[in-house]
Amino acid sequence: MEEHILTDEGLEAFKQHLKEEEYGAATIEKYLRELQGFQRWLGERGVSKETAAGFKTYLQGEGLAPVTINSKLSTLNVFFRFAGWEECRVRFLRIQRQLFRNPSKELTREEYERLLKTAREKGKERLALLMETVCGTGIRVSEVAYITMEAARQGRAQVDLKGKIRVIFLPDRLCRKLLKYGKAQGIDSGEIFLTGSGQRLSRRQIWREMKGLCESAKVEADKVFPHNLRHLFATAFYKISRDIVKLADILGHSSIETTRIYLKTAGEEHTRYLDQMKLVT
Repeated sequence: MEEHILTDEGLEAFKQHLKEEEYGAATIEKYLRELQGFQRWLGERGVSKETAAGFKTYLQGEGLAPVTINSKLSTLNVFFRFAGWEECRVRFLRIQRQLFRNPSKELTREEYERLLKTAREKGKERLALLMETVCGTGIRVSEVAYITMEAARQGRAQVDLKGKIRVIFLPDRLCRKLLKYGKAQGIDSGEIFLTGSGQRLSRRQIWREMKGLCESAKVEADKVFPHNLRHLFATAFYKISRDIVKLADILGHSSIETTRIYLKTAGEEHTRYLDQMKLVT
């Protein structure tokens, strides 16, 4: 079977293609990082159905989680489609659908409140308000840039990412906090969450600052990252509304199946439901 060569020029062309398709910067970075890992593993070998399958076997031998392996294989398949190497596409690992969320990874409301309290005690008002904004609206961390003084005044922000436009509503109390913070920082218009030098906060910086709260807040570091705030919003909203379609719209999901992932309950909650049924005498 014909072998193909994975070159730096090919990766650069792929990068430009992703930009033209309006992929997010974080997604592009992830794709290139994983393809470069595949390139290093290949060494002097070419790309073929056999080497792609061999890479899959290698990943399994590294002890990576199946979902992580499938993510890397998905990157390969996206690139193979772009390059016209369809015959090299590799099958994903079959994963049984998980019914429950791992409680060791789930951020509770009490832990969230401890993180906020710790941030304010450390004088990190920007971080505390940013966490409240993500958790109070369900936005992605990549959408924080759309939280502007204008949005706070209007009570809504319009997000335009990956060719999708949606409106995010901001709670009244959050708007008042955002406007007060912006005024204190001398911000009359534009983005609210900026560095001291006026630059946009990066995903990595937000992640690092949140991790810096863990020890003092007595919250496991594995639970503390921006996306878990979005999960907490989703579960809190659904408990009140019981409307998964509306929740999918708010989160910006094109598929309700994606939203279902956010609503997996911990096994302990399932057990409570069973106890409440009182069918065991």
